[in-house]
Amino acid sequence: MNIKMMLNARGGFLPDFDSCFIKLFFLCSGCFLAGPLWAGDLSKTIEIVKPSVVGVGTFQKTRSPALSFMGTGFAVGDGSLVVTNAHVIPKLTDIDGKESLVVIAARGDKEPELRSAVRVAHDKEHDLALLKISGAALPPLELGDSGAVREGQALAFTGFPIGMILGFHPVTHRGMLSSITPVVLPAQNSRQLDVKVITQLQKSAYTVFQLDGTAYPGNSGSPVYDPETGVVYGIINMVLVKGMKESALSHPSGITYAIPGNYVRDLLRQK
Repeated sequence: MNIKMMLNARGGFLPDFDSCFIKLFFLCSGCFLAGPLWAGDLSKTIEIVKPSVVGVGTFQKTRSPALSFMGTGFAVGDGSLVVTNAHVIPKLTDIDGKESLVVIAARGDKEPELRSAVRVAHDKEHDLALLKISGAALPPLELGDSGAVREGQALAFTGFPIGMILGFHPVTHRGMLSSITPVVLPAQNSRQLDVKVITQLQKSAYTVFQLDGTAYPGNSGSPVYDPETGVVYGIINMVLVKGMKESALSHPSGITYAIPGNYVRDLLRQK
């Protein structure tokens, strides 16, 4: 049902025009007043979050380009640890060619620096990986209780959509928690069942966050946080793609999924 149909369907329940106009005036006035305040809170929060967000990739001096960007991550724990998606980390690296896993960290107004990284924990089921990075600790982000998040809650996420094609500039999107849904999507027919789907069906389905914010390739591993406090409640995991994967850029679905942050806390405890 489209918006016009919804309005028509509700038409018989609307009060008279004058009272509708008055209510609409005050409703819009409230939006105008609340909007800038919300935006102001988010701009301050972004300043706090950005130093904790890193790019994740591999570096090989003899390769062109030497840096291969894979996804996004963010500092947690004592600041020497970075969490990202497990699918961001390459299964194999060219050891003979001296290819190494790295994170790209910001340094204020200076050029970003490469930090060597080693995977120290892994949660394949929830697509999470924990990296230990070299150098000084980064400012860690606080992990909140994702079990307390409710549908309709405003959230934001910061990362590197479409990689670092436009430079090392973290990008922030905002959205709403549209649904808390099981990770298993039902197949419409038996032809859509493959080994991966059947294996997942045999496991106990856990819930993920569905957001109405638009994420892109490169956003995997981005922190999903409260726009006022910066407390992290999830980590971007995947985007619903319509058609071929190339359409994720040209025609994004606007539907994004995130792993609840409590699984990150479990991974830290295992470490």
